[in-house]
Amino acid sequence: MPIIVNLDVMLAKRKMASKDLAEAVGITAQNLSILKTGRAKAIRFSTLDGICRHLDCQPGDILEFVPEEMENSD
Repeated sequence: MPIIVNLDVMLAKRKMASKDLAEAVGITAQNLSILKTGRAKAIRFSTLDGICRHLDCQPGDILEFVPEEMENSD
């Protein structure tokens, strides 16, 4: 998937536990885990807003677009 979730990096930089962030944002620890591992299909803007507020970061600090390599069709 071309979208990489760097939530673990921001949590480490802020020295915050996932459980604490989940509580502060108002989501379950399990849903935060799904987001952290990149298995989430979507994220609500209100959730992204809460995460950015509590981690004092920008959405681009958490989400990164990495294009997939194009296959050669020679």
